[in-house]
Formats: sequence, structure tokens, C-alpha cells
Amino acid sequence: MNFLLDLIEQYGLLFVFGNVLIEQLGAPVPAYPTLVITGALLGRGEYSAPMLLLTGVIAALIADYAWYLAGRRYGGRVMAKLCRISLSPDSCVRQTEGVYARYGAASLLIAKFVPGFASVASALAGAIGTRSGKFLLFDSLGAMLWCGSAIFLGSLFSSAVSDLLDILASLGKWGLALVALAFAVYLAKKWWQRYTFLKDLRMARITVKELDALLKGGNPPTIIDVRTGLARQNGRIPGAMVMSADDDLSALVINPQTDSEVIIYCACPNEVSAARLAKRLMQRGYTRVRPLTGGIDAWVAAGYTVEQN
Repeated sequence: MNFLLDLIEQYGLLFVFGNVLIEQLGAPVPAYPTLVITGALLGRGEYSAPMLLLTGVIAALIADYAWYLAGRRYGGRVMAKLCRISLSPDSCVRQTEGVYARYGAASLLIAKFVPGFASVASALAGAIGTRSGKFLLFDSLGAMLWCGSAIFLGSLFSSAVSDLLDILASLGKWGLALVALAFAVYLAKKWWQRYTFLKDLRMARITVKELDALLKGGNPPTIIDVRTGLARQNGRIPGAMVMSADDDLSALVINPQTDSEVIIYCACPNEVSAARLAKRLMQRGYTRVRPLTGGIDAWVAAGYTVEQN
């Protein structure tokens, strides 16, 4: 443990840079505690508060701008990839789109305080064509707020943080083991949240080939598009009605006693938004409800047509 503390004290800036960069690139390695600790150790280390703040901001900007460029080049696909590797629940794309659609680039001011939001928001900013200058301005301010708040908290409670670190140092290898255990518990908790979230939404799906056959048959299904407005700009499956996964279902007119199926699709990993709405409909008596496997991306990839809004 003493070795780890010596590293933080002597190479605090490099340690912070690497931790912030890795976290903002999407790895589940929290950097906020590192900023708090290094903020508390300002008096011991070989760095100043402005240098510590600048280091954290630059690392965050490098990672965020990389996601911004990826979003600009690959569009929504990069956001779906982000949520597939994330330990946070897979509804992050839809939530991020909703917040960004409402507040625009200004949402980047608080993005880093919301788990699973920062990387997706940066990719989304590139995907929808936010100007790079505007993105960098708001992202820089957001990074300064995030890093600055952690450093301020560390300096404010420096005595308590220092006492805790001294206790861990006195425990030697057991102190390091406690830190490793806490990190393992954090990862396990995030993984369990994701596992239970997806398990709760397991249900029968329909393939795009089966949906195409239904549309060509004599009893076409009711199709519901639960994507956000931003995602629907490139068109939708012919005949689909627009709805949110969180909308009031009282306005939905479908006779659950008929043989007509209800097919729901989105553009999110594991069809999360579609499965959430499907589950709500089942609870209201609609038994023939299925999410579309792969969502709109699978439909387009199979070569089927879409209609413009």
C-alpha cells in the first residue's frame, strides 16, 4: 500500500491523466476518487491545484474528442457499441439521446456526473453534427466542473482523506487488499445490475424475415417504433406508429383479443427499449407482443425498405 501511495504522491499528475483517460474511453475504472485523493494530497505532492485540474481536463478532452470523431464517422453504430461494452444498463443510448435532444451541447456540462452518459454524449454530439468548436467549449467546461469539484472536495476534506490513507498504509498489503476488494465489489455490483436488468426483459423475439412475411400476409401486425426523434430521422419500418417506451398506454388502441401481433422495435443493444414496452403491454393483457431482434439496424441490413417520416 505504501508503494501505491508513493506513486500517487510522486507521479500524481501522470496517474490522474491515465486514470481519467481510461475511464472516459469507457473502462469501468472510476477516476473521481483518484481526483479526490490527489486533491487531498496537494500539500504532499510535487504538483499544484491548477496543474492537477489541467491534467484531468486534458485527459478527458482527449478521450471525449476521440468519441466525438468516432460518432461523426460511424454515427449511431458507435453508440450501440458503447452500450454493449458498458456495465451500465443498456438504456443509456435512449436516455442520452433524450437529454441531448432537450438541452443540446449544454448537457455536456453535467455529462461526467451521470454514469454512462459522458462517452455516449460525446459520440452522439459527433453523430448529429454538433460543431467541433461548440463541442469542445461545452465539453471543456464540463470537464473543468467535474475535475474541479473532485479536487475541491479532496482539499476540503484533506485531513480525513489523509487519515484514511495513513490507516490503509499502516495495514500494508492488507490495506492494498481492501482497496482491491472494494474495486471488485464495485465491478460485481455493476455487472449484477446489468445481468438482472437484461434477465428481467427476456422474452420471445421476432426476426426481420418473419416480420417481412407477416407484412406480406393477410393479417399484418401492429408495428410500434420506440426510438427517439433523433434516431427516426433516417426513416422507419413502413406502417410503424411512433411511441415512447415510457408513454401512457391508455391512448394505444389495439384489440388484445384479435389474432394481430404487436411488433416493437428500437435501435438499442439487446432491444431494451422495445422489450420494456412489450413487457408493459403484456401486463395490460396483450399476449402476442414481441420485440424485433436487432431492431431497425437488422431490418435495414437485410435490405428491407424504410419510409421517411
